[in-house]
Amino acid sequence: QVQLVESGGGLVQAGGSLRLSCAASGSIFSINTMGWYRQAPGKQRELVAAITSGGRPDYADSVKGRFTISRDNAKNTVYLQMNSLKPEDTAVYYCKVEGTGFDSGYFRSFTSWGQGTQVTVSS
Repeated sequence: QVQLVESGGGLVQAGGSLRLSCAASGSIFSINTMGWYRQAPGKQRELVAAITSGGRPDYADSVKGRFTISRDNAKNTVYLQMNSLKPEDTAVYYCKVEGTGFDSGYFRSFTSWGQGTQVTVSS
């Protein structure tokens, strides 16, 4: 099993910054894509940013130029640096990790989600 622990959410004024972290642990052989999603009240969960094992990032248009995703492969950790935050960025942010793990002596692919961390941006 693979567990994800998120940290770094909170309350910030518009224009401020926050940095989210998500650390993966457990029976991990390799990690492929790591990403961040968010879900605002009454809305569907949406992709914010993702990064491949080779370090290639991809961003939602709404956060390009403001958010930066990065990863530390040695720590199995993904980060999301959020700058110039806007009230519309308010949501619960979830990390998602895809990779290969060990399960009962076999290699198996996995997709794990973090528990979510609240980000609130006040105007």
